Amino acid sequence: MTHQSGGEQTVYTAWYVSPLGDMLLACDRTGLTGVWFAGQRYFGRGLPENAEEKATPVLEETKEWLSEYFAGGRPSFTPPLNLSGTPFQTEVWGLLREIPYGETVTYGELARRLGLRRGIPHMSARAVGGAVGRNPVSVIVPCHRVIGADGSLTGYAGGEERKRALLVLEGATVRTGLMPDVRHGSAQK
Repeated sequence: MTHQSGGEQTVYTAWYVSPLGDMLLACDRTGLTGVWFAGQRYFGRGLPENAEEKATPVLEETKEWLSEYFAGGRPSFTPPLNLSGTPFQTEVWGLLREIPYGETVTYGELARRLGLRRGIPHMSARAVGGAVGRNPVSVIVPCHRVIGADGSLTGYAGGEERKRALLVLEGATVRTGLMPDVRHGSAQK
């Protein structure tokens, strides 16, 4: 397959067999563009029909990350990412990456944090939830760490049982309160 003209990127895919089911990985020349559990909501969204199954350094690095993670480790690296979404979605996905391993936050807390960053008093938790649900890189961009205000494991495209299993793997404690402010190293109310 050759690089397409008109700005279209060549996309490569590979499968990864995880303890929670098969996962499809996708990347372009610059980074990881998708990680989906087989059969999950939004599976393969944005994946072109002419994607080529091929081992690439990004996909091999992603498999290494996933293997370490599913073995109970905390990978010290993140494969290069090339997330494609609206500016709002990519901002929310950036916040997801700040949620510490083994911790959870609510959709409302995530919305509050986004509002603070934007300098506005209120941000819709529902809008934030929509962006979280469309995260194209499952597990690595940890949308599974976002829970309902009542502590429920709602809204995971890969399914509630997978969300629970990922949180158990991380030894997560369900919190409905504070999310550390990574920029300042302290919790914000």
